[in-house]
Amino acid sequence: MTMLSKEQLTSALVKAIAASAILGAIFGGIASAITFSLASRGDIPYLGSKDTRKDTVTSPEQLSPNDNGISSDETVNVVEGALPAVVSIIATQELASLPQSSFFNDFFFGFPFEIQPSPRDQEEPKIEKREVSSGSGFIVTKDGFIVTNRHVVLNTKAEYSVVLNSGKTYEAEVIDRDSVQDLAVVKIKVKVGETADFRTLPLGDSNTVKLGATVIAIGNTLGEFRNTVTKGIVSGINRTLTAGGEGIGSEVIEGAIQTDAAISSGNSGGPLLNVLGEVIGVNTAVSEVGENIGFALPVDQVRIIVESIEKYGKIVRPFLGVRYLILNEEIAKKNNMDEINEGALIQRGEGRDELAVVPGSPADKAGLRENDIIVSIDDRVIKAGQSLATLLARYKPGDVITLKVYRAGKRIDLQVTLEDRKGK
Repeated sequence: MTMLSKEQLTSALVKAIAASAILGAIFGGIASAITFSLASRGDIPYLGSKDTRKDTVTSPEQLSPNDNGISSDETVNVVEGALPAVVSIIATQELASLPQSSFFNDFFFGFPFEIQPSPRDQEEPKIEKREVSSGSGFIVTKDGFIVTNRHVVLNTKAEYSVVLNSGKTYEAEVIDRDSVQDLAVVKIKVKVGETADFRTLPLGDSNTVKLGATVIAIGNTLGEFRNTVTKGIVSGINRTLTAGGEGIGSEVIEGAIQTDAAISSGNSGGPLLNVLGEVIGVNTAVSEVGENIGFALPVDQVRIIVESIEKYGKIVRPFLGVRYLILNEEIAKKNNMDEINEGALIQRGEGRDELAVVPGSPADKAGLRENDIIVSIDDRVIKAGQSLATLLARYKPGDVITLKVYRAGKRIDLQVTLEDRKGK
C-alpha cells in the first residue's frame, strides 16, 4: 500500500472540500430551477401567492342565457351529446434513448482516486415507444370511422391510437389522407368478438353558417387537456389563409370558418359545432399573433370524403389536369387583359415537363388549351378565395361539368367528364 505524504494528504483534503462546495452550489441551483419549473406549471404555487380561484366560481343558479341566443343549459346538452363521439388521437413511435455520460468521472478527473463507470454508462441505446404527437377527431360512423386533420396523422412511421371520452383506448388505422384538403380518415380497430356501435356526430351544412352564430369547439387542447370545451361565435366566413407548422409544411386553406372560440395546439381535427350539436367545421389552424382567432375547414368537405370512404374504401378526388394561375386585377393589367380579370388562367410551369394541360387528362380530352381562362364551373365563378381546386372538390369522379372558358376574346362552353385523381 502506498503511503501519502502530509503535503499530499493536505492537497487532497483541500480539493475534496472545494469539490463539496461546488457540488452544493450546483445541486442547490438545480433544486431552485426545479421549483421554478414546477411553479410555472402550477404544481407548486409561488411563495406568498394566494389561490383565489374559489372566489371566482359561478354557481349554476347564477348562470343565464347569453347574448348569442343559447342558454348555459342548452350548451351543456350540446356538449353532453357530443362528447362520446369526440376522441383524442395519439401518435407513438419507436425512438432510441441515448445513454447518459457519468457526471462524476468527468468532474473528478485528476483526483488521486478513480470512480468506476456505472453499468448504465456502458449500455447501448434503448429503443422505446414514445408519444410523439397528438390531436383530436370525431366519429362519423357507428363502425368507428373518424374524421381528423391530415397533419394530425401525417407521420407514416407512427402508430396511432384513439382515446374515447370514457377513457377507453383503441388501436387505430389511418385509412387515407386527403390529397386536396387538410383532412384524413382514421378507423378504430375493434377487437375480435367486440361489437362496433360507437356514438357519432351529425354533419351540418357549411352553407348555412352565418356571422355571429354561436359555435362550440371540443378538442384535446395542448395534447394534455382532453375534451376541452370552448364557446364563441362565427367571426368570419370564406376566409383564405396559409397555415403550416414545423415538420408539416404549409398549405393554402380556402373557405375557412373563423371563430373566437378558443382553439389551441391539439385541437386540430376536433369538431366545431352549432347550437344543434351538428358539425359545421373541423378545427384546423390558429393565429400565432392574434388572440382567439381560430379557423375551421367547412364540413361540406367532410361529407364528400365520408361518402367516398363508404363507397370506395378510400378518399377519391376528381382530376381535371391543368396548371393554372388565379387572375386578379394586377395580373390582368400586366397582361393587357381589359375584358376579364377573374378566373383560372391555364399556364405551363417553370419546368420543361410542367405542361399547361396534362396529355390524356379530362382537360385534354375536352379541348382545353394553354392560355385559356376558365371563368366558372357550372356557373360557380372562379375568383380569389374560391379557386378552381376548391370548386372541383365539390365533385366526384365521373361527374360531368360545364366550364365557361374565355379564349382569344370569345367565350365558349366545354363539357368535361372528371376522372379519379389517385395515381395522377
